[in-house]
Amino acid sequence: MSDQRYQGASAPLPGGHTPVMLREVMAVLAPRDGGIYLDGTFGGGSYSFALLEAANCRVWAIDRDPSAIAAGEAASARYDGRLSLLAGCFGDMDRLMSESGDDVLDGIALDLGVSSMQIDDPARGFSFQADGPLDMRMSAEASSEEAAGGELSATQAVNSLSEAELTDIIRRFGEERRARQVARAIVTARKAGPIERTAQLAEIVRRVVRRSPDGIDPATRTFQALRIYVNDELGELNRGLRAAERLLAPGGRLAVVSFHSLEDRAVKGFLMERSGRTAGGSRHGPESLRKEAVGPAPTFELMHRGAQRPGQAECARNPRARSARLRAARRTDAPAWDQGVRGDHDVRGDEQGRQAVAGDDA
Repeated sequence: MSDQRYQGASAPLPGGHTPVMLREVMAVLAPRDGGIYLDGTFGGGSYSFALLEAANCRVWAIDRDPSAIAAGEAASARYDGRLSLLAGCFGDMDRLMSESGDDVLDGIALDLGVSSMQIDDPARGFSFQADGPLDMRMSAEASSEEAAGGELSATQAVNSLSEAELTDIIRRFGEERRARQVARAIVTARKAGPIERTAQLAEIVRRVVRRSPDGIDPATRTFQALRIYVNDELGELNRGLRAAERLLAPGGRLAVVSFHSLEDRAVKGFLMERSGRTAGGSRHGPESLRKEAVGPAPTFELMHRGAQRPGQAECARNPRARSARLRAARRTDAPAWDQGVRGDHDVRGDEQGRQAVAGDDA
């Protein structure tokens, strides 16, 4: 992408949302005229709008949050039909794209985790910094059980799960060392009445977890754990990565921005495996031995060594960017490893996603 075109991509975008690592993501995707791209986590739309500004391309955008879809529809008119929004989860992207008719893509972007709009709205129940209903579902407003599709809310989780179940969730998805103490405090507190507000839960956690030297709020890890559990974020990520493998054309690019170690480990593990860089074999050994050691032919080529991180200037402008990590890969012409396994039927992918907690952050 030329510098002139990138200036268009970095111009003010609809909605005023501050994107994370936009320049780096656009450099990975390298949008071109006539290309077809997918923004799997539309949110405020920054990646979608940047793609559309950078090239005369077509963009499909997915979001599970009806409010994000509604805002995107309002902004899409300026792009003359080149932006299409789909309500749903990015883990189902191959089904959604198959139904749309564009099931071969030149690039896919994923910006993982909760969006700024969701966390900044106390009514959504994601934040411990402002009181609101303890909800945390990404798919709907807190007041709409029907719109949420029957998903378990954070209120239901903290008031119905056992101490052992809460301990496991908080330890695995929040990596909270005092998970057992937090779970016990929750179970004790709910005996006096249901825990229904974010401020209630935050105060319970703060009574048993000390503030860390770096100033991170003691409730951070517990809130993260419940959010991941309620939205099945790691299962969704695993399904989405496998779907991206099936959708991308040879040479197509995948850019994934993550914000905590569990996400990044899952992305790293998938791309290392699919690029043939697992510990099972050396890419410098004889071809026959490599194939036997790593299985099917690699479906991705890594575009960078390790994860890219935002620059100091971006972190100064947008503190939320500090924990961001970008991993990128280019699709080979090899068949997808699980070709034909789609969406909700990928039980193996769901279970691996829920337990993607091993590895390092290199």
